[in-house]
Amino acid sequence: MPLTLTVLGTASPHPGPGRPCSGYLLSGGGAEVWVDAGPGTFAALQQYTDPARLTAIWVSHLHADHSADLLAAAYAFAFGGMTPPAPVPVYAPQDCARRLAGFLGHADVGFLKDVLDFRSLYDGHDVRHWNLRLTARAVAHGTEAYGLRAECQGSVFAYSGDSGPCPALTELAARADLFLCEADLGEHREGEHPGQVHLTPEDAGRAARDAGVRELLVTHVGPALTRESATARAAAVSGRPTGTAREGDRHTF
Repeated sequence: MPLTLTVLGTASPHPGPGRPCSGYLLSGGGAEVWVDAGPGTFAALQQYTDPARLTAIWVSHLHADHSADLLAAAYAFAFGGMTPPAPVPVYAPQDCARRLAGFLGHADVGFLKDVLDFRSLYDGHDVRHWNLRLTARAVAHGTEAYGLRAECQGSVFAYSGDSGPCPALTELAARADLFLCEADLGEHREGEHPGQVHLTPEDAGRAARDAGVRELLVTHVGPALTRESATARAAAVSGRPTGTAREGDRHTF
């Protein structure tokens, strides 16, 4: 089966009407992976699959607009009748379980062990589920953060997560069929270290061009931009077919 990306949410830094924060369903090779769990994406996920049947959950970093709906999933799996047949692996930065436990008032991070199996990401983390291979690369975001490279029977998907410009971003996207890349900033602020924040559309386009990707998909557009302007600015630099990630869209490659 080819890889399919279903867009659940793209908003930054908070959800809007009909537009959840970052979240995607990646399907292929017999696996279904929820990539990032921004607010509103757990509800959107249920339009496309039964969450209890997820192969894995993969979280790029622990900022709330990428991870807060893990709480919704925990409630659904533990108390809402969506109990999975086995604990769902959650690949996330190492503090993820502790933060979720603390929010729910538990000192013991293992209290959700029957439904969620937390596994820490690291640079170069590599795992295979059926015929879907997931590889994490540490990216620059001022906190522990990862981009994702997914490979399935010759198809390659890359996802920036949240990242400033950095060599790892280009490396993880090398020759990808589809590169899903954030374009959060209108411009970098004076004196700001660009590797500690986000990408401008031009940064996203440059990463796509340098990586030689087949197609660029712009996402996580911040409030200083429109999705249309961000996509146009990225396309002017990328030299690649460039589209806009929109909720409900499906991309098969």
